[in-house]
Amino acid sequence: MASNNSSMNQTKFVHQNSTNNEQNATLEIIESNEFDYSKRSQWLRAAVLGANDGLVSTASLMMGVGAVKQDIKAMILSGFAGLVAGACSMAIGEFVSVYSQLDIEIAQLKREKNIEIGDNIKEEDVIEKESLPNPLQAAAASALAFSIGAMVPLLAASFIKDYKVRVGVVLGAVSFALVVFGWLGAVLGKAPILKSCLRVLLGGWVAMAITFGLTKLIGSSGL
Repeated sequence: MASNNSSMNQTKFVHQNSTNNEQNATLEIIESNEFDYSKRSQWLRAAVLGANDGLVSTASLMMGVGAVKQDIKAMILSGFAGLVAGACSMAIGEFVSVYSQLDIEIAQLKREKNIEIGDNIKEEDVIEKESLPNPLQAAAASALAFSIGAMVPLLAASFIKDYKVRVGVVLGAVSFALVVFGWLGAVLGKAPILKSCLRVLLGGWVAMAITFGLTKLIGSSGL
């Protein structure tokens, strides 16, 4: 009888350990998924912000140039120059920023785990193994996101010769894209969608209006 009780207790103990192990494994999977989702959402939010920057800055530049010169070629060239300059600026800035962050994290990693990068251990292997940020990937992603946003006003203005119609189409396309970016940012950031869309839309309108107004004022003054 005692042996039976002992066997039952051992079975219960093994079952409890198995249950605890399964629960711990489930919690680890959930935490890993939450971490992965958090990282993905951060990248997506950064991409949305980069695209929004490209959209607003390029559209504002085109509207400013269009305020003093209504020629379609001038607007397209100014927008293209803004796209290239902005994409390069975003890429270089992101590369420098992420590389600085990478140096700090690698130094911290070496202190915590006593890792010394020598001939047999490459820095790239440590980056890949520890899921550290990659400066080249970050730079390319920022440049691509900015370029995607900047293409919206460029494509909207490319095939319309009439100045007033062109400006109206650019405003419409940019406004629609601003609402979409505001919605994406709200979804990824779990913020109120209506407020986010209105905030992004009004911000873009203000940027374009200020650029248009100041350029028009300076151009009409003969400077």
